[in-house]
Amino acid sequence: MAANDDEYVYDEVTGEWRPASELAAEAAKAAQVLDAAGNVLADGDSVTLIKDLKVKGTNTVIKQGTVIKSIRLTGNPEEIDCKHDAVKGLVLRTEFVRKR
Repeated sequence: MAANDDEYVYDEVTGEWRPASELAAEAAKAAQVLDAAGNVLADGDSVTLIKDLKVKGTNTVIKQGTVIKSIRLTGNPEEIDCKHDAVKGLVLRTEFVRKR
């Protein structure tokens, strides 16, 4: 149970008053960035592509199995920023990568 000094917030989904800390913890869990296999990704992780990807605006194809090192998370839980030799400013969708 929550402490007596905790703020309560009305949760429209459940129709109940719930501790603000409880709702904040649920929101943080929902904002986690997951790879195609459901593993949690973090800044600095290395990922592997799970399929060949054609890069928009170029004739470049990044092959399945390519390792991308030192990713950065964006504000969008479905996208990650990456560095790759062939493409500057590469942004990948998390559905196409697997954590190493």
